[in-house]
Amino acid sequence: MTSILFRSLIYVIILLASLAPSAGAAPKYVFYFIGDGMGASQRQFSEFFLREASGDPHATLAMNRLTVAGLTSTHAADTLVTDSAAAATALATGQKTNKGFIAKDPQGKDLTTLIEAAEARGLATGVITTTRITHATPAAFLAHNLSRDNENDIALDIVNGQVEFLAGGGIRNFLPQGTQLDAKDVTGRGLKSRRDDSRDLLAEMKSQGYTTFIGAAGAKALPQTDFTKITRALILPTMANLPYDIERQDRFPDCPSLADLVEDGIDVLSQDPDGFFVMVEGGRIDHACHANDPVAAIHGVLALDRAIEQALAFADKHPDDTLILVVGDHETGGMGLGMDTHGYQLNLQALVSAKASICAAFLRGPHKYKGDAAAFFTRLEQGYGMDHLTEDERAQLTKSMADADAGLKTGYYGYDPVAVTAARLLSERANIFWTTTIHTATMVPLSAQGPGALAFSGFKDNTRIAVTLAEVMGLDL
Repeated sequence: MTSILFRSLIYVIILLASLAPSAGAAPKYVFYFIGDGMGASQRQFSEFFLREASGDPHATLAMNRLTVAGLTSTHAADTLVTDSAAAATALATGQKTNKGFIAKDPQGKDLTTLIEAAEARGLATGVITTTRITHATPAAFLAHNLSRDNENDIALDIVNGQVEFLAGGGIRNFLPQGTQLDAKDVTGRGLKSRRDDSRDLLAEMKSQGYTTFIGAAGAKALPQTDFTKITRALILPTMANLPYDIERQDRFPDCPSLADLVEDGIDVLSQDPDGFFVMVEGGRIDHACHANDPVAAIHGVLALDRAIEQALAFADKHPDDTLILVVGDHETGGMGLGMDTHGYQLNLQALVSAKASICAAFLRGPHKYKGDAAAFFTRLEQGYGMDHLTEDERAQLTKSMADADAGLKTGYYGYDPVAVTAARLLSERANIFWTTTIHTATMVPLSAQGPGALAFSGFKDNTRIAVTLAEVMGLDL
């Protein structure tokens, strides 16, 4: 028995030694993936969907194949249910702050971000997102402000920064006041400004050596560009957020995917002999879950996962130098897998035939309910496979239409009741449910792989992630 215990102990020691970084062996390349609104349910359900859609019962998400796992609490300094600004500040600085604050402590003092610490150590840095580049999560890595809503000021901080690769949406905050161009963004929207001053931030960034890719023309140029010959890049294909990924695939083929942007970012950042740190956000998972849209949420997770595959491919070439970390900033929607309605099962097939997100089509999009019930029912059947509506489903939709006709809204943010009802009915067909249209305080999963990965295992607060990253990378945070 003593011999067996001794051999077991030796095995554990060897295993831990293989996972832990050697003394002073900081990773040279660090990928920090953040799924905004991505809790355990979103990760698990997206993997179930992947198996159903691919016909492969053993298919797994890349993020779920990483070797180290943990769970993270997400509360802010002033509330147990955080917003994205406070959560991102914790993930970027290792410090708690109040809801709405961007890389500032509760007293308003600037906090050092991982991007700033990495730049100070001579690493190349990048921030990539599917939201506006001035939105809460990227802003917490790039700027300092007492309000996440001050996106024009956040854009100024971005211009004054030293980040080599920037990609996302949000052209509108970089154009001088009054600008309205004939050019279009990649979704067909005209380019116009939301700034309240005359500064042309795009011109300023060009003068700093950035190669810029703006709107539809910029998006079309991306596949023909050799990013290994570019040292600074700004990619803004859209006026606001990038489209939900299911729409990107079907309606906007020129719009780069998150994986495309990560691939381009690697080409730029890996030119630095000292290494790089890049934060990549799958930001529209959160937006989909706010509206209780299962299709948009799933495709958002899958888009993030394909970006993680790019990082894993890079890590295959640099296995001893690459750390990959995947986290969520909080969970959105209170997504539950399983309802009394259908018992002990999930019906993934109910979502496979959906051709568009309910968010894009019905919430604010071209097919939003405007009093024509017949047209709405037809669109619901054609775009989402929701034919053969039951009497109860039709009754719920009819009531929501009456509410909309009366000017009523639903949820914390005042969403269109018809769109939310349609999203929840589609969810119920898959036997999932939602408890809210805002964030929840549930813990979120974490996974990691590479040198230093073991330090991220176990239960921890979100502030510990940034602190641990700084320790592993040898940064002064």
